[in-house]
Amino acid sequence: MSARHGRAAAAVLAAALSGCSLAPHYERPATAAPSPGYKEAGDWKVSVPADTRARGRWWSMFGDSDLDALEMRVSTTNQTLKSALASLEQARAQTRIARSAWFPTLTAQAAVTRGEVSVYSQGYTPGKTRTGTLYSASADLSYEIDVFGRVRNTVTNARANEQASAGDVASLDLALHAELASDYFLLRGLDIEQRFLDETVADYEHALRLTQNLFKGGAAAISDVQQAQAQLETARTQAEDTRLHRAQTEHAIAVLVGEQPASFALEPRSKDTLSSLPEIDLALPSQLLERRPDVAAAERRVAAANANIGVARAAYFPVFDLLAQFGSQAASGANWLTAPSEFWSIGPQAVLTLFDGGLHRAQSAAAHAVYDQQVANYRGAVLTAYQDVEDNLAALRQLQRESISQAAAVQATQGALDQANLRYKGGIVTYLEVVATQNAALSARLTAVDIDIRRATATVQLVKALGGDWNAVPPP
Repeated sequence: MSARHGRAAAAVLAAALSGCSLAPHYERPATAAPSPGYKEAGDWKVSVPADTRARGRWWSMFGDSDLDALEMRVSTTNQTLKSALASLEQARAQTRIARSAWFPTLTAQAAVTRGEVSVYSQGYTPGKTRTGTLYSASADLSYEIDVFGRVRNTVTNARANEQASAGDVASLDLALHAELASDYFLLRGLDIEQRFLDETVADYEHALRLTQNLFKGGAAAISDVQQAQAQLETARTQAEDTRLHRAQTEHAIAVLVGEQPASFALEPRSKDTLSSLPEIDLALPSQLLERRPDVAAAERRVAAANANIGVARAAYFPVFDLLAQFGSQAASGANWLTAPSEFWSIGPQAVLTLFDGGLHRAQSAAAHAVYDQQVANYRGAVLTAYQDVEDNLAALRQLQRESISQAAAVQATQGALDQANLRYKGGIVTYLEVVATQNAALSARLTAVDIDIRRATATVQLVKALGGDWNAVPPP
């Protein structure tokens, strides 16, 4: 290739680099302006988080070593997360595929063919042999000159989709850790309930024996014995149902950490309370958009759809390619690679679709519709994010009040039970009063445990809603 042709090719490449883009100028879609803080947050102060900050091991706030050990296993053994990571690798590969169009494509081929021509063909010369061998070797170079930004917007689209896929992975990772923490606190709460119910069954067995003795001595009616028996069997049913619920919760945790439920076990605890809940001292208003990975992923899909509009618009304009070919061709292997056998060609090519039956117009309309859809999805994700935070802030505030009042209820029902037992032994009241107070005391204790489970779950869900730990985390 001569120097003159080389300079021409360089000029064409320079023109490609200065090509325009037909994608609309991208700006993040506007959303409803948030209030300075959350409605349910009271007088909490405002923090300034960012999506690039590490979310850290937020579960360590609960100070539970068993929970810490389980959470550390989720990111490496959960199969759902591994599937999402594979999808992310696919998105990264698609970005590399799109970027490859920035570079020329070079192909090479070599062939040795032997054939015979027809005596009736125009290329046949009478008196010469009809058979012969053709030796050829060539290289082809093609390069799309990105005058209207088709390649550039395709790369932008792929890169934004890759970032959205990364957001999906981060969102799934956060959700799986939160699900594990919620299941763990449920399991520990069921351990407490199970111990209460087992103790209650033992107490009811003792009460049944006492009532039977009183009946035999003529101091109690047969109805008292029947009521004591029914109460005992009801408590046993509750205890067995709690064992079932705990087993199923344990199986769910096993799947989250990537283990067979048959080989996984968490020993029950003897503690009467759940892990202490962390103090919440910060609120995150508008900066929540920069923390939630699902919101960030939705915004990146808007950017990808915006770039795709540019790809669709570019289809209305010609596609410019730089084509080059060089090689050698000969009828004899002896002079196949000699200078006289060489050939080459170079030049631009423009392809413009003149009629496509409305294809490009439909593709452009589809691209605009996808953009509008992604904008709506993004704004919906923002609204849902604020709802999640408000819901869990309200839950924590109300459950804290419920916890205080329920603790008083537990104390009161226990006092009433003690008095009912004394009155029954003294013959003042029937066994029906004892049964009623026993049931009330058990219900109050179980309700108190349920409130503690809900408080722990609401705390975990608030972490998830905020996109991570609300405590200040330094940038990586």
